[in-house]
Amino acid sequence: MSPAAATTESSDVREKILATGQRIMGGKGFSAVGLNEVLAAAGVPKGSFYHYFGSKEAFGQAMLDAYFEDYLSDMDRILVQAGGTGSQRLENYFQAWQDNQSFEDCQGKCLAVKLGAEVADLSESMRNAMKRGTASIVEGMSRAIEAGVADGSVSIDQPPHEVAQSLYQLWLGASVMVKIVRDTAPFQQAMVTTRQILHLPD
Repeated sequence: MSPAAATTESSDVREKILATGQRIMGGKGFSAVGLNEVLAAAGVPKGSFYHYFGSKEAFGQAMLDAYFEDYLSDMDRILVQAGGTGSQRLENYFQAWQDNQSFEDCQGKCLAVKLGAEVADLSESMRNAMKRGTASIVEGMSRAIEAGVADGSVSIDQPPHEVAQSLYQLWLGASVMVKIVRDTAPFQQAMVTTRQILHLPD
């Protein structure tokens, strides 16, 4: 096997472990899932795990970093690359949020919601990964709000970053409530509040 092929295979195994962990831990939480369950589902021997990750905590940090990298890439496609006005792109983003943060099996797409409080108390490195990722989401949302203000489709009463921070906290809270009540009503209320904050038409 050539060095390039070996590197690709190594990267593929690492990504498979991360993706499997994200899917399982997105459903059950971090502490409730053992490494053996992740590795068995990924079809990877335990010895290979420690080739890529020094510990479960290091794996958790890498998993969160990978999750936010993918999330921010999807966010960029919706808020920057897509056409339409700023308000339309923001509405599409929050609609995608609703679609992905279901109270049913979210297939790992709700990792920040699922693990946020748990890992913040469990691990400083994982808390910092969560802090970096969520800060980047708020920054992306802030830029999208600025673009909406610039094209006249959005109107705000506070600075864009403060509005973005408030909206992120609103939707994060709504995502938790959706899981508690097993109903999407909190998302519907969050969208009503979002429209009011951004002065969007009903």
